[in-house]
Amino acid sequence: MGGPLAGVRIIEMAGIGPVPFCGMVLADLGAEIVIIDRPARAAAHDITAPGWAGDVTRRGRRSMAIDLKHPHAAATVLRLAARADVLLEGFRPGVMERLGLGPEIVREHNDRLVYGRMTGWGQDGPLAQSAGHDIAYIALTGALAAMGRADAPPAPPLNLVGDYGGGAMLLAVGVLAALVERGVSGRGQVVDAAMVDGAALLMAPFFGMLAGGHWRTEREANLLDGGAPFYDTYACADGRFLAVGPLEPAFLQRFLAVIGLDTALAENHRDRRRWPALRTAIAARLRERDRDTWAARLAGTDACAAPVLTMAEAASHPHLATRATLVEREGVIQPAPAPRFSRTPASLCEGPALAGAQTRAVLADFGFGQAEIEALLAEGCVAQAG
Repeated sequence: MGGPLAGVRIIEMAGIGPVPFCGMVLADLGAEIVIIDRPARAAAHDITAPGWAGDVTRRGRRSMAIDLKHPHAAATVLRLAARADVLLEGFRPGVMERLGLGPEIVREHNDRLVYGRMTGWGQDGPLAQSAGHDIAYIALTGALAAMGRADAPPAPPLNLVGDYGGGAMLLAVGVLAALVERGVSGRGQVVDAAMVDGAALLMAPFFGMLAGGHWRTEREANLLDGGAPFYDTYACADGRFLAVGPLEPAFLQRFLAVIGLDTALAENHRDRRRWPALRTAIAARLRERDRDTWAARLAGTDACAAPVLTMAEAASHPHLATRATLVEREGVIQPAPAPRFSRTPASLCEGPALAGAQTRAVLADFGFGQAEIEALLAEGCVAQAG
């Protein structure tokens, strides 16, 4: 594979949520990644089974299956890690240590290895050993309390903030930073990425606004949480929605002009006392036409408004189609690799890794002899799917 990470070899301990998403991002950028799956998944995973091709976050990698509780498992993984640049794992603190694969042991075999750890709560602290999910991590950081309507409970933003934005992306940044530093020092290090830390980091601008007296703790009372009438979603005549976001005076005037309202409504638009009347006027006007009519009128006008599309609709939007932001592979619509590079473009080359499909090939590539491979298969330490 090409891409800016071509030549970087990564071992990814199979998991859910942020680790496979991080692996997908790094694989899209050209890294050679091997997922270590469990033999049970290899035995059960059928390439023809419904949903297999839709497991987008496993794309672009190979997979081998290892029984991590087998007596020879640790030695096998250590041999793989000895030839890798990065290891990614997302278990609770202490699990890899109990498997004989903690960072101190692994890095004894490869001092250049970057050891990326992904947890919800971090490697230490009172909650380190507690179970959790995205919603709990963003709840503790103040993020969840700021989302949703004032007259309803806080609204979960899918699992984008904790798992993927604060988790997977922060892990990817940490791994890449450690690789850059290794180019100077020649040594790897441990990257401790916690979803709670990342979610808090994403809230940095809002903590700043709160400290400066520019943010209220109530929901739907601020510029960016639906409180301002010029940064919200509105129902149209067909029940679908338009996203409206002309925060600046010039853009708000343009928006009002395009939808046929008096541009004088944009005067002193940050004055909260004017917000109710402005909201009422916008809402009433947008209910007069269907979503796509408004979208067509507003397109390319600098009015900072866009139709609220479903995932099924998004791929056919002219802008996304022109840029191939969403692509189809094996019948599955999915995001294309991002960002884009001028000399070393990323590419989407392979579909989702079938658990255990490349066990033999991976072991051979990492220096295992044929007799060793057959012995590991025979004793149940590793498994080959198919």
